[in-house]
Amino acid sequence: MKVLAFTDSHGDRRAIKEIVKKSRLVDVVVCAGDLSNFSTDLEILLKQLSKIEKPLLIIHGNHELDTELRKLCKKYGFIFMHKNQYKIDNYLFVGFGGGGFSKIDKEFEDWSKNIRKKRDEIMILITHAPVHNTKLDFLSRIGHVGNISIRKFIEKKNPELTICGHFHENFGVVDKVKQTKIINPGKYGKIIKI
Repeated sequence: MKVLAFTDSHGDRRAIKEIVKKSRLVDVVVCAGDLSNFSTDLEILLKQLSKIEKPLLIIHGNHELDTELRKLCKKYGFIFMHKNQYKIDNYLFVGFGGGGFSKIDKEFEDWSKNIRKKRDEIMILITHAPVHNTKLDFLSRIGHVGNISIRKFIEKKNPELTICGHFHENFGVVDKVKQTKIINPGKYGKIIKI
């Protein structure tokens, strides 16, 4: 399975054009939020992404409202992943959008208690918030400010891959928690083979 993941394009139409182009090389496309700047031109951006002929799984970041993005995903045939699961063959995609600023997320903790994967399933977690105490949540002037709740989930459930975003200075950064590969793919996206 080849996944094209991207995040935090914030309305950059050149980046979206690149994502559409790269999508021809993969099986599925994943957006980890902040497609727009506070929903400005959100529908225009989604219309541009509708040229993608593969499944597009998307969560909202802190720059979109989940209700608005959910409605537009339905209109354009995308899979809105906030508090959702989506299966392709034996790959289980699990998504939780929004946020990015809290170290503890009780809503995520309550929701994720019910996530179960079968023995033969390969889990891919999609969040906007970065994972605590990794290279992806480290900000040079502040230190580690990522989400502890998500890290605990990863330590317990061992997804194969976690795709997250939010911190632009960490575009392209990759790390691991136990056996889980964690990546902030950036706005131009990364192709990941699982």
